[in-house]
Amino acid sequence: MPTQHTPPTRDTRQDILDAAQIIISGKGFAAVGLNEILSAAGVPKGSFYHYFQSKDAFGEALLESYFEAYLKALDTLLQTPGLTEGERLMLYWRKWVDTQTNGDPEGKCLAVKLGAEVSDLSEPMRKVLLRGTSAVIERLSGAMKNGIADGSVKIAGEPGQIAEMLYQTWLGASLLAKIARDAQPLLSALATTKRILGETR
Repeated sequence: MPTQHTPPTRDTRQDILDAAQIIISGKGFAAVGLNEILSAAGVPKGSFYHYFQSKDAFGEALLESYFEAYLKALDTLLQTPGLTEGERLMLYWRKWVDTQTNGDPEGKCLAVKLGAEVSDLSEPMRKVLLRGTSAVIERLSGAMKNGIADGSVKIAGEPGQIAEMLYQTWLGASLLAKIARDAQPLLSALATTKRILGETR
């Protein structure tokens, strides 16, 4: 006798967040209206406040969702089989260049896009950005420690400080690349990173 399966319930809240990430990655937070987001998500207009108490709370949830997915992807990348820890770290930075230069808003870094815009406007969103970026730096620091252990990373300094400095370098390079509409700041950051990590290839 065939078994009846109940179709999965649509996660409307996540649909809104996913649609919003693409739009806001391209336009910014303040410039995007709620109706545009709801239309892109295929959600009836006027239902926004059923899922979020305010646009500020929505922004907080958007960043939390973004960093959850980002950190999950970073964890997967840093476990790429067949590579040394140093090679995994360089793979991360090379992917950063690719995502920030390929023209696809879905891959753009929300920390870069929204950091300056919302940090002075929303304390809850600023705190999510701080937690998220700190978690990225913590993972990079851990990877550097593993790289020192396997001999593939050679740094002159404490891994946590180097990880923070490199992440700051890449955030700045991403902003300069946007201003110049040129990938050169990112390529310069990549060359600097290779030198700092002792990458010879």
